[in-house]
Amino acid sequence: MSTGQGSAGNVIAALCSLIIPGLGQLLQGRPLPAVLFFVGAGVAWLFLVGLIIHLWSCFNAAMWKP
Repeated sequence: MSTGQGSAGNVIAALCSLIIPGLGQLLQGRPLPAVLFFVGAGVAWLFLVGLIIHLWSCFNAAMWKP
């Protein structure tokens, strides 16, 4: 998988994060951000602001540079 910003790998990671927050980061080999986005989005959904964290997770995965 290519790892440059805007690459197919980052697009796939962003789509995965759209399904499950943090999954894209996990696919990129970044377990700590993956857990933080997953837990953060879960907690934020309890307060009805989870969509913000969820979308931030997608953006973060798409824009990541190794």
